Amino acid sequence: MTTFWGLTFDPLIPAFWIGVLVALGLGQLLVSFVRLKKPGALRLGLYAFFALTLANPILHKDLREPLADVVVLAVDKSQSQDFGNRSENTQRMVQDLTEDLSLRANLEVRTIDVTDQQANALSRETEGGTHLVSAINAALADIPEKRLAAIIAITDGQATDAATTELSSAAAAPFHTLLTGSRQDKDRRLVLSEAPKFGIVGKETTATIRIDDIGHTSEVPPAFNMARVSVRLNGDTIGTTLLTVGEEHPIVFRLERRGESIVEIDVAPLDGELTDLNNKAAFSVNGIRDRLRVLLVSGEPHTGERTWRNLLNADPSVDLVHFTILRPPEKQDGTPANELSLIAFPTRELFAQKLGEFDLVIFDRFRRRGLLPVAYLANVARYVENGGALMTAAGPSFATPLSLYMTPLADVLPAAPDGRVLEEGYRPQITELGFRHPVTAKLPGANASTPQGQKEATWGRWFRAISANNLRGETLMVGPDNTPLLVVDRYGRGRVAQLLTDQGWLWSRGFEGGGPQAELLRRTAHWLMKEPELEEERLSAVTSGGEVKVTRHTLSETALPATIFYPSGRSKSLPFEKTQDGEWQATFTSDELGLHRIEDEALATLVAIGPLNPREFENVVTTEDKLKPLSNASDGALLWHEDVGTPTLYDAKPGRRMHTTSRLGLKRNNQFNVLDVKERPLIPPLAALILLGSILVLTWRREAN
Repeated sequence: MTTFWGLTFDPLIPAFWIGVLVALGLGQLLVSFVRLKKPGALRLGLYAFFALTLANPILHKDLREPLADVVVLAVDKSQSQDFGNRSENTQRMVQDLTEDLSLRANLEVRTIDVTDQQANALSRETEGGTHLVSAINAALADIPEKRLAAIIAITDGQATDAATTELSSAAAAPFHTLLTGSRQDKDRRLVLSEAPKFGIVGKETTATIRIDDIGHTSEVPPAFNMARVSVRLNGDTIGTTLLTVGEEHPIVFRLERRGESIVEIDVAPLDGELTDLNNKAAFSVNGIRDRLRVLLVSGEPHTGERTWRNLLNADPSVDLVHFTILRPPEKQDGTPANELSLIAFPTRELFAQKLGEFDLVIFDRFRRRGLLPVAYLANVARYVENGGALMTAAGPSFATPLSLYMTPLADVLPAAPDGRVLEEGYRPQITELGFRHPVTAKLPGANASTPQGQKEATWGRWFRAISANNLRGETLMVGPDNTPLLVVDRYGRGRVAQLLTDQGWLWSRGFEGGGPQAELLRRTAHWLMKEPELEEERLSAVTSGGEVKVTRHTLSETALPATIFYPSGRSKSLPFEKTQDGEWQATFTSDELGLHRIEDEALATLVAIGPLNPREFENVVTTEDKLKPLSNASDGALLWHEDVGTPTLYDAKPGRRMHTTSRLGLKRNNQFNVLDVKERPLIPPLAALILLGSILVLTWRREAN
């Protein structure tokens, strides 16, 4: 507490009239001096005292409480501060400055830690980076400008928002920048100049990259400055090449599946560079199919044929080629086949020349009639072995010598007919394996509980099933007597599905409540075409609210722990917990931005926390260019730790220079709160009246003589 004495005025009349009276008095004195040659000293004193009395001087005494000045110490703790010896330099300067500031009286220190995640939230940016100025503005929000002594930023200078965000108290106090890195820093970075958002499955897609060597790099002729670049698609390496540094280069790749794919591009490190975290770039590409080409061959007209057409034609991206064999073998009348068809069946074109162009081939109640030579059916078997998709829907003929199983397709089909056709009402049931398989898992109405505690479907009944023996593959649905009803299998690089009934159309008609026929056929077709979301064994990860949820789908009874590989290179085990049949989940959080890789014993997936290519790692070389304008505008210092170590502090009055080559000035504002005020007139009214009268009488008597 301090006491302050002061003098103020509280005029008895408006100041204007006091001025008028003073002017009249001075004029009268001037006339008196000119005419009477008298100095009029007493009159001057009389007028002066009269004016002073009218001004009413007040003597006051204030009891004041000094207010502490505030120093904002902003410490950059973003991930780029972990490179080189920046972290050690930062800790040393923070410790030394904190000790120095603590020894100074009437000074408050507010320390803020600025991380890339915190700054990103403050600025609402999506690409990350260290938003140092935004974090400082948040700290200055409740600090009066008249109390601000200095802002001291300890950083590597890579403030993403320095050029786009104004400092709220830029002119109130000096902005001192202390750089933690070295002028010898050098780094290589991979710049993703152009990245496609989507690509056509099976066709070439192009991205554009550039390799930059920045900082204190050696002088190498551009033509000889080469770097090796490798490209990975969904974790699998698809190519490596040598590229020239500093030039734009196209990267060409081909998407092999629909849905999201992640492309990773890596460049070989530069000797002695700060970090290789920015030697890679990643982007996601949404794979879309240009057109799905489906070949549907119906062996004979039947009620369920329209169901296939409605299902496939409902999707505008499907090109359907559908042929129905109209003449059954029991109606032979000698008429040539080419005269019975409305359109000639282009068997050679479809099954010999263009079979590989189809994404899916479906045989619906097909029987051998001699229209498709054995060689063409052998082509279908090779089509599947080479990666094609085949689905068969069996009718009664599948149990006869005219069966499709009596062709070269027998090697492809996983279930062999035993000659029986089961004609009885039954409800299809999901097998134990089927509850875990993505084709049949969570089908509506599949797992209603019975009084005995079992799972039983509540769908409408079917009335025909073709009895068969499951030779291989996975049985997902069963019919009467647990005979296989839906069997899926992999053959070579392709896939096969057998539906051993021709009465699925009853569900689409709503018989006895119907069933999920469209969903079942859609899933089966998508599984055959290797859609990622229908893989039996798959590992996926999504981010939500800063948390990563990892899901492991498997047909096994257990799921082994996965391993998380962080962008920094460290790893951590991740155990799973079962959530439902065939599905296991785990969650984790990470304090690192960038691409995280998650692997188990068989699978791997990638997930990006924050942006795929964080701005924090775009340029990690220490620079003074971004914060220098702020320091210069506020008469602040910009010093390198490698030059001065930790600078010393000194108090500076407003208007004085705020820094030297190795010292930082703290502006002392001398602000205070007034706790108590006491006032009294300098001239008491009675004393003023007596004194004024005495001067008046004395003046009159002297001038009268």
